[in-house]
Amino acid sequence: MDNSHLAMLAVSDTGFVFDPRTGHSYTVNPAGLLLLRSLKQGTTPIQIEEELRAAFECPASIATDIGAFLSALGNYDLFESDFKGSLSP
Repeated sequence: MDNSHLAMLAVSDTGFVFDPRTGHSYTVNPAGLLLLRSLKQGTTPIQIEEELRAAFECPASIATDIGAFLSALGNYDLFESDFKGSLSP
């Protein structure tokens, strides 16, 4: 998987995301911001789940939301993943 374009995304502290490859811009909420920044640092989905649960006191169902967010990033050609929505090893 080539996620080098993820490193090119400009992500502001307010959740504004700019893709210089396409000129498209997006906004994300605080949880999305944490997730994007973690992905840019190479954090795994399991580690991201732990970070989200600690930062936002999320329920165990957060794995489904992470999967949906990763899928949305894939739909916008921002991220490639083999993540299937299950964080269980």
